[in-house]
Amino acid sequence: MTEENPKSSKIRDDAMKITVSRDGPYIVTGGVPLTSEEICNDDEGYCRTWRLVKRYPLQEQYALCRCGHSKNKPFCDGTHAKIHFDGTEAGDHEPYRDGAEVIEGPALSLTDNEHLCVHARFCMRAGGIWNLVQQSGDPTARDIAIEEAGNCPSGRLVVYDNTTGEAIEPELERSIVVIEYPPRDEHGPLWVRGGIPVISADGDSYEVRNRVTLCRCGRSGNKPFCDGSHVER
Repeated sequence: MTEENPKSSKIRDDAMKITVSRDGPYIVTGGVPLTSEEICNDDEGYCRTWRLVKRYPLQEQYALCRCGHSKNKPFCDGTHAKIHFDGTEAGDHEPYRDGAEVIEGPALSLTDNEHLCVHARFCMRAGGIWNLVQQSGDPTARDIAIEEAGNCPSGRLVVYDNTTGEAIEPELERSIVVIEYPPRDEHGPLWVRGGIPVISADGDSYEVRNRVTLCRCGRSGNKPFCDGSHVER
């Protein structure tokens, strides 16, 4: 097996991006890995872990459905044109921190931008992340708060170490995850990980973050981002 040239690998990594096409799919370029993962409950019924379901063959470029009606999900099959999908983007370019509430605890602080909630529900265990942060002088509460924030796919919740002032972020492979939640038969958003740029149909870049979630049901009022509309019946 030939050893990969680190320089060429870096070039491909820098080329990764997601472009929102006007009233059409997400165009993913740069060889972004794509997987499907399920949210798994613990014995008490709380969302706790992730389980890898499928790893799709690596492609240099592909189109992901965002109207919610493709027969070839998660990929686009052109249905958006037949149903006259309105994919008008409503997501603003306001930096995450500008819209976030700050909750301070003894060891951790939490920023919470509720506007980005996708109802993944990792934040509810052990009394909820908001209480855990306020009790973060206790090492157990601190560790659970860090775990819950790190599992929040949209990055609504971010914890900071009060000593260093640095965000405690999970190390995520640059990739896209199709989120499923079988216990409630919910088909969640696209979890964009590792700081992949998302470019609007107008050519403007949204804030690049370690974790964001993109709508794939077509019903979000915050397109291209998920607003939790997929949980509605």
